Amino acid sequence: MDAVVATIPELADFEAAAQRIKDKVRRTPLVRARFTQYPAPGNVDLHLKLESLQVTGSFKARGASNAVASLSPEQAECGVITASGGNHGIAVAYAAHAAGVPCVIYLSQNSSPHKADRVRAWGAEVVVEGAVWDDSNRAAMIRAEAEGLTYLHPFADPAVIAGQGTLGLEMLKQTADLDVLLVAIGGGGLISGIAAAAKAVRPEIRIIGIEPTGAPTLKESLAAGEVVTLPRVDTAAATLAPRRSESINLEIIRRHVEEIVLVSDAEMRAAARQLWFDFGVAAELSGAAALAALQQGRVAFGPGTKVAAIICGAGSDGIDG
Repeated sequence: MDAVVATIPELADFEAAAQRIKDKVRRTPLVRARFTQYPAPGNVDLHLKLESLQVTGSFKARGASNAVASLSPEQAECGVITASGGNHGIAVAYAAHAAGVPCVIYLSQNSSPHKADRVRAWGAEVVVEGAVWDDSNRAAMIRAEAEGLTYLHPFADPAVIAGQGTLGLEMLKQTADLDVLLVAIGGGGLISGIAAAAKAVRPEIRIIGIEPTGAPTLKESLAAGEVVTLPRVDTAAATLAPRRSESINLEIIRRHVEEIVLVSDAEMRAAARQLWFDFGVAAELSGAAALAALQQGRVAFGPGTKVAAIICGAGSDGIDG
């Protein structure tokens, strides 16, 4: 793990990323939540971090903007490429457009056509290839090598992780005494950044990860003690459905995340509908995963615990499905 450890961002990296992207992303609200149909278990003090209001509609803008802003002039001239379930692709297209950098986005066949349209709207080339993200990612990496493009990994790039970690710093500036953060997990970039950044500022804070029952990528990897590749994934939450994570994410999660729990697509959909009913927030399945875990009692808290759930997706499949 020595090479992996050497690339893990530290507090100075998160703080530098925050300065680098401060004019490129939004400071999103952290609001106290009261629900009409689903009172929080244990009478917790619940806050929602509305990254659904972030530019491009997702926290992904943070990591993508930091990664693009960190390119050398030569890399920027050649252009960037990535593979995505949707939100990372939109964010990289946005960041590349803002910086005047050529951009290619590979999307998997299970990505929303609406997200492909949003990528194109930012001027990026879109290639739809592969049944799931892992397949489109292999194709993107092959093209990156063949054409000399800079490949931006959606969750294992240290610059992307540092950008995502700015979310943890921002939340603790908004409410310094948070006790628990609930974070949805796809490949692990968001929870890696948030966990490392938040623990550096508030070591006693607890980080709980949430994965779909049909794609327990990091939960299985933690149990095995190594990165594992799932034989298949079975969830409609495409942005939470890579078959494999990476060593850097597993190592950060092993160090800093207390627990990973699972929620079903139906539970995420119910949470998304409640977000719409009570807040007018149109979240996709992945965006409602943290709230779903809380509603279903997958994690236990004492009365008055200050819990923040990150509403981290963009879209409306959670309320339309």
